[in-house]
Parts: sequence; structure tokens; C-alpha cells
Amino acid sequence: MTPSDVKATLSFSDGSPSIDLPLYKGSIGPDVIDIRKLYGQTGKFTYDPGFLSTASCNSTITYIDGDKGELLYRGYPIEQLAEQCDFLEVCHLLIYGDLPDAEHRAKFVKTITNHTMVNEQMQFFLRGFRRDAHPMAVMTGLVGALSAFYHDSTDVQNPRHREIAAHRLIAKMPTLVAMAYKYGIGQPYIYPKNSLSYSANFMRMMFATPCEEYEPNDVLVRAIDRIFILHADHEQNASTSTVRLCGSSGTNPFAAIAAGVACLWGPAHGGANEAALSMLEDIQRNGGVEKIGEFIKQVKDKNSTVKLMGFGHRVYKNYDPRAKLMRETCHEVLGALGLGNDPLFKLAMALEKIALEDEYFVARKLYPNVDFYSGIVQRAIGIPVSLFTAIFALARTVGWIAQLNEMIGDPEYKIGRPRQLYAGSARRDVKALAQR
Repeated sequence: MTPSDVKATLSFSDGSPSIDLPLYKGSIGPDVIDIRKLYGQTGKFTYDPGFLSTASCNSTITYIDGDKGELLYRGYPIEQLAEQCDFLEVCHLLIYGDLPDAEHRAKFVKTITNHTMVNEQMQFFLRGFRRDAHPMAVMTGLVGALSAFYHDSTDVQNPRHREIAAHRLIAKMPTLVAMAYKYGIGQPYIYPKNSLSYSANFMRMMFATPCEEYEPNDVLVRAIDRIFILHADHEQNASTSTVRLCGSSGTNPFAAIAAGVACLWGPAHGGANEAALSMLEDIQRNGGVEKIGEFIKQVKDKNSTVKLMGFGHRVYKNYDPRAKLMRETCHEVLGALGLGNDPLFKLAMALEKIALEDEYFVARKLYPNVDFYSGIVQRAIGIPVSLFTAIFALARTVGWIAQLNEMIGDPEYKIGRPRQLYAGSARRDVKALAQR
């Protein structure tokens, strides 16, 4: 964060003295006005619901240019990472700041692989949930419970503790997601296998049974690995901000990540891919490709309750770069499974074509986002819709950890304490009961 020679001057029309505010320049992206001393100098706060114009921190992890449709992890374009790296290399990048060389990669992979098992008591904890519980309800509990099983790495002020907790969380999330899935469908848990890659191991824990050997399909393993990479971090979104805010109190990393899981559960955040797939299935049930015109009419109708899911993004005002990569993966997966004529995929392609050409959507910059295609890919792989958000949480865990560690290591960090614009009653006195 570099201070600029330029200052921002804030003036008031009521005759109050104007004040100069420092301006900071990032390496790329918009400049920021430092308003930390605003209240002390003016007695006023800023008002920014949803933090649309507020930088809550300075960060070196992820950069998004919404107008260009660009996403960088530590400066590397998401396209290059998705095509040339695997998920654990991206994890190393996000946590340690750079891609590993061969020696560091082997060491990191070994460390994560050796942490994939969970305490056997977790099975009994899991049994306390109903079989039909939503996987995200289960995951919120399981991740929070990790601090009870691994309390030797819960001192957030200790860098070594934070590193061990990071390794444990990255390693154990696939095991916990697979356990939650197996519990829900009444199948036995499958233990991790150290000879497999991170993503192949996850696929095996999800879909193997003790009855026969499980052979990972390389195309599907690569697809799930790419899903993990594309969801690994996304700057200061709602769940990441939750993890930072929760962690700012000094709570342990497992509790902070559990708070992120809980936030991600919301349909406007992690549940968006589920909503996009449900929309496609609804269109398919009501006539499929032939009825897209009617569906588009309803979307445009202000009086209609029909919404277009999987298009548009809070940050991206251009084509989501992750959506392009997920679209490629969609082709590969459906081709490998012999589902090239999958009606939902054909429907998605037709809907995308209309949205990219129709002036209504173009003017509103409603381009497909990553959620539009990831649901189709996961459905084809065999992942049930109820588990989509848990997969997202698994992938995003590394980003949450990197952001949490960055915040704890920042000498300027303080416990989060947003201000408010109070619009309630002024001071008043309590009357005796008979007089109220």
C-alpha cells in the first residue's frame, strides 16, 4: 500500500472546515481514500451498506477486475492456473505467496496427504445428526468441532499453529464432505488413500464402496480439481469477510472457518449454482429449448417472479473468466461420460447464446457466471445438488485460511467493529407500568 502525493479533500456545505484525507495506491486497481481519522476530525461516519465502496483491508492475495473479467491469484491469471496447475499447487500459492518448485511441491503434497484422516471420534459426532440433515448443516458442525479434536493448533497468534491448522483444514475438508455424504445415503465411510492425488482421493471417498475397487476417471478427477481451483478464493466476498471478522476477535482458525461455511450456505452466495441448476431443470420440465423464448419473456417482465439464475455477478461486469473455463470442463466431462447430448447442457448453451445476443441482457451486462456451468458438471459427475455448496466450502477453505493468516499478520489489524447510522427513538424514560 503506497501513499500518494495526492490528497482527497472533503468539504462541507454547512460551513464546517474541510479536511484532507490520505490517498493510497495499490499495485493495480482503484486508489483508496483513508478515512480512519474521519470520525476523530469531523464526528461523522461514512455510510456504505453492503460495503460497495469500502476497502476493509489491504491484501496481496486475490485481485479482480470486474470490467475486464479478470481474476488473479497472487498475480497469476486464473486461466493459466486452471490449465497448468493442480489444486494443491494453487493452495501452496495462496498460503505461501508463490507456486512451489518440484521439491516444495512434493513436500507440501506429502504434508497434506498425511493429514487427510480425521479423529475416529468424528464418526460418533456425525451420528448425532439426522440422516436427512442438509450437508451444510452437518459441515458447519463438523468444521467447528475440529477445534475440540485438534486443540493443539488453535492459538491464532502462533504462526506455527496457524500453519498446522491450515494444513489440517485443507487436508480434512474432503474427508469431512465425503463422510457427510456417505452418512446421508447410509453407506459406510471410505478412508483416505495416500497413494492417490488430492482430488482422486476425494472422488474415491465419495463414490467407492467396500464391495469393489474404485478406479478414478482421470477426466472427472481433473474436472473436480478445476472446480476446486476456480473456487479457491475470490477476494473480499461475504464468507471471506465473515472469516476475517470472526478471526479478528482472536478466535481459533477452525471456528473462523466454520463461520465462513455458515455464511457460504446462503443461496445468494454458495447456493447460487444449485439455484442455476434448478432453473435449468424447471425450463426443461416446461418444454425445454423450445420454450426458452417464453422463459426469457417472463424474465424481462417486471411483474413476473421468474428470475434468471447463473447470470450476472456482483463484481464482474464482463464474462466471468471462471465461467469460460467451466464451460470447457462441461464439454470434457459430458464427452467422457457419453452425455454430449445432455438436454440440460444443450439448454444451457441455447440460453447463454440468447443472453449474449439479446439487447436486454447485454445492456445489463448479464453474462454467464461460474455457477451457470458448475452445477451441470457436478451433476454429471454424480454429486447430488444438496452437496454443491459443501464442495464450494471445501474449495474455498484455502482462500479463507490465506485471508485469515494475512489479517493476523497485518500490524494494522484490529477487531472488526463496523459503525451504524442510528435511526431509532431518541432517549426516553421508562414509565411506570400503570402509565404506559
